Amino acid sequence: MFPWQSLPAAGQLAAVRDTSLAKLVREDVLGQILRGELPPGARINEPDVAARLGVSRVPVREALRELESSGLVVARKHAGVFVRELPAAEVRGLYELRALLDGYAGRCAAQLAAPRRLALADTLDASIALMQDAADVPDVARYYAENLRFHWLMVEATGNQPLADTYRGVVQKLHLSRLKNLSQDMGMQASIAEHRAIAAAQRSGDAARCETLLATHVHDAYERLPATRD
Repeated sequence: MFPWQSLPAAGQLAAVRDTSLAKLVREDVLGQILRGELPPGARINEPDVAARLGVSRVPVREALRELESSGLVVARKHAGVFVRELPAAEVRGLYELRALLDGYAGRCAAQLAAPRRLALADTLDASIALMQDAADVPDVARYYAENLRFHWLMVEATGNQPLADTYRGVVQKLHLSRLKNLSQDMGMQASIAEHRAIAAAQRSGDAARCETLLATHVHDAYERLPATRD
């Protein structure tokens, strides 16, 4: 579902070797949340997670604390740990932040040196073609995944790791509010037209236009979301 979750096959063993047990548990539970297997409001049962993964409850507790600090779960006294249900005001704030981050990434992507800028432009065009294929079916989940990859390509192109980390956290939290809508067509064709304009601005090196189009696109995506606003 998320473009940054893919690891090259050759790097998988090294990644496991260099990762703490709590981190591995965290990634497993995070995957369940992002795939909708643990939907917003669901209780995460520590003993069940520990038994399923064959670990003690200590790394499970540490993993859940990390997920809580990232805003994806909430611990309730005497009740347990639950996947968060984001209030409308927080969703709106996250979209406003994402608009700023996307806009900045678009500006940077349009300012790349010509060879890198054009190579990225070709990749963005290929991503749009995949979005169009998904929209034609229609396959909303596949469209949504490719949509995320389109934006992540520009974030990655900045080479700014703090930006990438912040962006990843924002999108993961926003995903909690999207899970119940992934079977609905929320203006895919209008969104694809916006992506085409963004990609054209990036290809031409028009940094100001690319930034503005991306920020507007994210605001428009928020407006197309059903049942999220106060």
